[in-house]
Amino acid sequence: MSNVTSQNVSFGSLLAFKNNDFKEFVCGWGAAVINVSITFPINKIIFRQILEGMPANTALQQISKEGVRLLYRGILPPLCQKTFSLSIMFSMYEGCKERLYMLTNNDILVRILAAHFAGTAEAILVPLERVQTLLQDWRYHDKFKNTSHAFKYLLKNYGILECYRGLVPIIYRNSCSNLMFFVLREQSKPLMGEHDSLLTSFVNGALIGGFTSTVFYPINVIKIHMQSKVGGNFEKFMTVTNEVYIARNRSIMSFYKGVHLNCIRSFISWGVINASYDFLKGIMF
Repeated sequence: MSNVTSQNVSFGSLLAFKNNDFKEFVCGWGAAVINVSITFPINKIIFRQILEGMPANTALQQISKEGVRLLYRGILPPLCQKTFSLSIMFSMYEGCKERLYMLTNNDILVRILAAHFAGTAEAILVPLERVQTLLQDWRYHDKFKNTSHAFKYLLKNYGILECYRGLVPIIYRNSCSNLMFFVLREQSKPLMGEHDSLLTSFVNGALIGGFTSTVFYPINVIKIHMQSKVGGNFEKFMTVTNEVYIARNRSIMSFYKGVHLNCIRSFISWGVINASYDFLKGIMF
């Protein structure tokens, strides 16, 4: 009798896990759609600053001259990437954390492993970031017509591995930023107390997201420089870091070119994501 009961409990727990995973996935997906639609133009300005090292007003003037037709060029990859990325991020982190707690009571270890698993799982979407980088780079405007054309070109001429250029910095960025975001998010919940609302959720997510993206901003700089190249050898993370450091007059601060706009974008982006996610989670759960 006890064996039957145990099996029923285990089966029930498995169904509950799967059901919660799906709900977390849907909440993350919905939050991402809202976010990408709002913040893409800001992201494009930041991209130009990172790649060319130009001031924000120069990047804005350059994009303005290109016109509205090219303003949202390259939005499909981040729309696909971000929706699935956030879906995986929230569902994998929460799902892994619940399961890992069944194996160990070490809270720190559980969070580190859950963040790493979620960050690594997100890395399967690297090809979308790869193509987004090429479509946003003005040097490839005449070379690649759209997302599908860029993918076909890379696969035909260089193979699937070319689509995963920049994988290492992305795993570094995802794992570390996931850990910081979720830990700060969980620790801040008790502070919000009875004042938990969409506004407080927005502010909470905005502050945490802005801070986290600023801390790991240099990794994004390295990632973009890796992915802005087509063909050739796959350079190591430290090799590219050294190249950028030398090219920018050996200045550490040069790795933060564009960080102000990035912080503003992340503030808005993660505020929207956090508020949307909490709103959708309130409905789904």
